[in-house]
Amino acid sequence: MASQNDLEFTYSTIDQIFRLSVGQTGDYSGAMYNGNFKLTLEEAQRQKHRFIAESLNITKGTKVLDMGCGWGPFLTYIKGQGAIGRGVTLSSAQAAACVQNGLTVEVKDCRLITPADYGTFDAVSCIGGMEHFCSIEQYKAGQQDAVYADFFKNLYNLLPVGGRFYMQTMVFSKNMLPLEEISLEAPKDSDSYSLALMIAQFPGSWLPYGPEQVIRNAAPHFKLISQSSGRLDYIETIGQWRKRFRAFNLKKYALYASLLPRFLTNKAMRDLIAVFRVSPNRVCFERETMDHYRLVFEKV
Repeated sequence: MASQNDLEFTYSTIDQIFRLSVGQTGDYSGAMYNGNFKLTLEEAQRQKHRFIAESLNITKGTKVLDMGCGWGPFLTYIKGQGAIGRGVTLSSAQAAACVQNGLTVEVKDCRLITPADYGTFDAVSCIGGMEHFCSIEQYKAGQQDAVYADFFKNLYNLLPVGGRFYMQTMVFSKNMLPLEEISLEAPKDSDSYSLALMIAQFPGSWLPYGPEQVIRNAAPHFKLISQSSGRLDYIETIGQWRKRFRAFNLKKYALYASLLPRFLTNKAMRDLIAVFRVSPNRVCFERETMDHYRLVFEKV
């Protein structure tokens, strides 16, 4: 799995910048437009949260665990519905922001949670977490299926029979390249370069190969209730994020400036300069080297 240092690099680095751009409990995962791209980003994110809550049968008093909760957007939504939410993240900055905003969140590896930690839950969500479960090293060692299978075995113990699990994750798609062909030295307009830049943006992380790999490893503990692609929705979401990140705010741009020494002394940070020019994730979605899926499972 991506280490805590990997996820601190990805998420804690942009903590204040993200919140100044998207809001204190902003959502750093694909929204749900359902083809209506006239919706605002906030409306599309609320539509996604409503879809998740309905898919998980969340009502007043429902006990929910949100794995990889980010800045707490879904926890905030279900709190408004009267549910009892708890979140975990490996980003210390995200956890601190969530607590400051009145949410129950702590730094913890969601894959290792057992009933001894918090008891059991009526429903569990994982919005963008599985993207970080398997490292490149584990993929090379042929352990990717085992990583996902072990996760679902642990998840099984957190839910009652009939309890539901919602996840959405980026996955590799039909035009994915072999790992050995992915390089930051490739031409800047190539799939190879876009994938390499995506990997640099999310170090330590390797995606599932389509929803099929996830569904296969969820069995026999969980049955699939529904699945849908959010690829086009994510393309629009990224476009809206980039507008927000670039919008001028004096404090935000001072934070951008404060990162310059890190860009000058850290090669991994220098690689990310290109991310400010073009979103590698968006390019990967457009070229279908990557897709994005929403999956609802039920414990059997």
